[in-house]
Amino acid sequence: MLIELRHVSKVYSMGSVKVRALEDVSLSIARGGYVSIMGPSGSGKSTLMNILGCLDTPSGGRYILDGEDVSGMDEDSLAAVRNRSIGFVFQTFNLIAGDTALHNVELPMLYAGVSLPERRSRAQEVLNSVGLEHRINHRPAEMSGGERQRVAIARALVNDPPLILADEPTGNLDTRTGREILEIFESLFEQGKTLILVTHDQDVGSYAQRIIRVRDGLLEGDERVK
Repeated sequence: MLIELRHVSKVYSMGSVKVRALEDVSLSIARGGYVSIMGPSGSGKSTLMNILGCLDTPSGGRYILDGEDVSGMDEDSLAAVRNRSIGFVFQTFNLIAGDTALHNVELPMLYAGVSLPERRSRAQEVLNSVGLEHRINHRPAEMSGGERQRVAIARALVNDPPLILADEPTGNLDTRTGREILEIFESLFEQGKTLILVTHDQDVGSYAQRIIRVRDGLLEGDERVK
């Protein structure tokens, strides 16, 4: 298994009030799987995404990612795991406005200590793979929303992580462009990547092989749809 959650809970303290965002969540995701995590606002799906992405740690239980227990790691260790093992794609793209597409894609390799010639070559390769060879030297403001999301996908892929985690990746795109982005994800899945798609949109979620439903911090459903 690439991902194992064992009796994971998450409690947030808001003054004297404790909010239980997740309660006794256990699930496994095999390497090469394509999973949608779905649920309404406030269901706990964003908290679950943050834990799966090593952006947060559980209050209780264990999270084992690629054979390594990351549950109690400090922030520096989690940052290293994220850079090595997880590629992120966000609804708002999260690109650096003043940098070109090439430099945005190079950034994870810079943190990983990759040499400049190798960074440049690899960034160009992944930008080509998402159809942006003609946009390498353009900045985000000079690109459409779909092109910006392709840059974000290229950045997510550049360190060749086993896991791609996408949070509402089509939320800021029109229907046609969103479909094109989902077709890229389908291609990545066919190439053996593990994909987790966090969404409230049933049409988007239906692209996955498996749908995990979250409500009130609990797993409400887990079904294989393909």
